[in-house]
Amino acid sequence: DIMNNFVKDSVSQTPIVDTVFAIVNRAKEAKKALGPEAVTDATIGSLFTEAGELAALDCVFDSLKHLDNKVLASYAAGFTGNPDFREKVIDWVLDGNSHLYREVIATPGGTGAVAMTIQECLDPGQTVVLPEIAWGSYSLMAQMNNLETETYELFDGDHFHIESLKAACRKTMEKQDKLVVVINDPCHNPTGYSMTRKEWEQVIDFLNECSRRCPVVLLNDIAYIDFAYGQKEAKKYFSVFDDISGNMAVVVAFSLSKSMTSYGMRCGAAILIAKEPQIVQQLKTMFEKDARATWSNVNNGAMAMFVDVLDNHLADYDAQRLAYVDLLKQRSELFLKEAGAAGLKHYPYKEGFFVTLAMDNSLRDRYHEALMEEHIYTVKVNKGIRVAICSMPLEKVRGLARRMKDILDRVQAA
Repeated sequence: DIMNNFVKDSVSQTPIVDTVFAIVNRAKEAKKALGPEAVTDATIGSLFTEAGELAALDCVFDSLKHLDNKVLASYAAGFTGNPDFREKVIDWVLDGNSHLYREVIATPGGTGAVAMTIQECLDPGQTVVLPEIAWGSYSLMAQMNNLETETYELFDGDHFHIESLKAACRKTMEKQDKLVVVINDPCHNPTGYSMTRKEWEQVIDFLNECSRRCPVVLLNDIAYIDFAYGQKEAKKYFSVFDDISGNMAVVVAFSLSKSMTSYGMRCGAAILIAKEPQIVQQLKTMFEKDARATWSNVNNGAMAMFVDVLDNHLADYDAQRLAYVDLLKQRSELFLKEAGAAGLKHYPYKEGFFVTLAMDNSLRDRYHEALMEEHIYTVKVNKGIRVAICSMPLEKVRGLARRMKDILDRVQAA
């Protein structure tokens, strides 16, 4: 077919189906038709206020609006981002917990950091190791770069499935002489799990072992870290990265979208960490060229805002963010308590924006439809149903688990 020749043959031309967007629209239509009180919308993956509006931290946007127009209009100082921004990212994210060589590359959101790693560390035809329950874009990025994927199960009972990760890595190393492993932690999207320090130690021990066979890149996606319930405590595990071998690198993908509630400003960072300076340098050179060739420049105003907020408005920023962390905690505790009482099964949740109900995909599909018939709108993920407690006021959370369990019982009985 002559049509195929306009784009590369190696990637599927099936249109992207934004399942979330479709469901979000169905929820919107239902709210218009029935009134908002008759609808439970658990689809939106952003932080919302108790009044049902997008949460945008005042101190962040006040800072942005007070920047000089010329700052907002200008290019960044370089393709890797502004020096003060890169410095601030290290201070804020690593918080003194990691002491290896590191460099920072500014990226358009956390997505830019993840995409860059997946496309620059592997050659077409190679395999990336992903969690089987995950943000859908990981596998789309793999597909667009002609990569295969190998997945690991996340849970063995109520804890991280280290054996499944090991199996996926070993299988991948039989085929190629490079390992790129994605771990989304803490506040995993979409289950809300966070690994213990001991689990992280097991992962690093194992990857060090793998690094005797081939170079290893660990991509740690920390998009939600600034909403972890332990806050500074949640960043302590970075010190485990100091134990990586000389044939390993860690890329930490940081997102201002979540941390600064500035989703649309598209700013984030890739933090490159290794024992050997030449590894960091090699990654930095490649990432810098990729940045130049893909987006050229990251939002200067967003970088300036991040620096200004942390330098001059830190107390306000902490107070405003922590108020939402507390709200998330209240919402998740209420949902989990009621889910426990109702016997509604979910993956182990510790913290974060989402709780995911556990079930196989065929039950999930039937259940998802049945929920929508009752005007409860959720998002389907692999092996589960994602409930976005981040965007639901407490009054909407109250009683929801019981209703969801009743509908599930009906579906299973049918």
